[in-house]
Amino acid sequence: MTLRVSGSNLVAADGTPVRLRGVGLGGWMNMENFITGYPANESAMRGAVREVLGEDRAALFFDRLLTSFFGPEDAALLAAMGANCVRIPVNYRHFESDDRPLEVIEDGFRHLDRVIALLAEQRIYSVIDLHALPGAQNQHWHSDNPTHVASFWQHRHFQDRAVHLWEVIADRYKDNPWVAGYNPMNEPGDVGGRVIGPFYDRLVKALRAVDPGHVLFLDGNTYSTDFSIFREVYENTVFVCHDYALAGFAHGGPYPGYTRGEWVDRGQLERAFEERSAFQRQTGTPLWVGEFGPVYTGDPAIDRQRYQILADQLEIFDGYQAGWSLWTYKDVGLQGLVHADPDGPYMRRFGDFVAKKKRLGADRWGSTMEESADELAPLHRLVEEEFPHWDPYPWGARYQTDDLLRHILIAQALVPEYAALLGGLDDGELLALADSFALGACVRRDPLIELLTSNLTSGAA
Repeated sequence: MTLRVSGSNLVAADGTPVRLRGVGLGGWMNMENFITGYPANESAMRGAVREVLGEDRAALFFDRLLTSFFGPEDAALLAAMGANCVRIPVNYRHFESDDRPLEVIEDGFRHLDRVIALLAEQRIYSVIDLHALPGAQNQHWHSDNPTHVASFWQHRHFQDRAVHLWEVIADRYKDNPWVAGYNPMNEPGDVGGRVIGPFYDRLVKALRAVDPGHVLFLDGNTYSTDFSIFREVYENTVFVCHDYALAGFAHGGPYPGYTRGEWVDRGQLERAFEERSAFQRQTGTPLWVGEFGPVYTGDPAIDRQRYQILADQLEIFDGYQAGWSLWTYKDVGLQGLVHADPDGPYMRRFGDFVAKKKRLGADRWGSTMEESADELAPLHRLVEEEFPHWDPYPWGARYQTDDLLRHILIAQALVPEYAALLGGLDDGELLALADSFALGACVRRDPLIELLTSNLTSGAA
């Protein structure tokens, strides 16, 4: 049953090709600000919540949130849609703490084991994705990074811890046939590109020594866009591209139409996919899009265009027999197949706060970078005038300025306000907030579910 790479396909034990198609379980064991409504990065938020609730009650809330966020009903919904894969992002902090490095937290595996088993019962494969590594492997919130510095690449200590953790994970799941494989590092951002190649060589060797059978899903550098860093095509490996459509971002324009000066239509989507998958096609390895998907606005006309972007991407992937994992399954309303009910306990409590975050543009994902424009414009002008040649990694001066001002400074200033909203609640009220993310309490984005189900159950498999 364990999958393996055979040429440009993933195949089952009997040689039958398997195209992995499904969703990413974002915001679960790696919480993200736009997914569950908090500001800044996960560890900062958790620390503030512990200050308000105390250690035991914070643990009660977060454990219930993990339990409610994905249960048997969620696995059954995905199976009914025809999905055969879930990419599961995890934060290293569940399995190891910074104050006791290299010591494994056994209880951290409890929920991961549970969900892998739930998916297996529905004959759905899991891809374990380490989304946040010690020291942060990229510059943004989704690696639980409170700064703009990816320290992982600067300190061998962090790399040693990541290798050790993967040896532990691989040893745990090496005999599990419903684990499709391991995605050891989400969207790495090695600024110079000099450390990542040798590190992948070391990591692959270490993983293979523990578990020679499972597939490795390896992201390219610069947020899974640059594959030139790979010095060899490792055996039994899928090289993972991410393929977000320009017009599908929060700042996206009409589709077809112009977004920030670039014309985006189906032809442009296909050219972008061909560019992002060039390494895979040149090396004859399987095609798998680890992340993609537009965000939704609540405006019916705009959202119809976003669904068309998604439909066109799925048609393109089908044409190349590419597997995929849509980002993301569940959230508070920006992108998920299902989302917390605006009239449920969680959004009644945090709805105004989420609206404030949106007004300030405090989340990178979902921000147009035009929010609070009048207040931030003088600083942007200062940077443009005084440092005209500054072009920082990964996306340039405008993005870096917003990262430092909007997505770090403003976002971190909001953290105590989020945590304070949990103050004064009894245990029952805390559990009701967490249970707002249970599938039965959520709202389904029916056009999205229907679009995906149609694709997954069509003859394109």
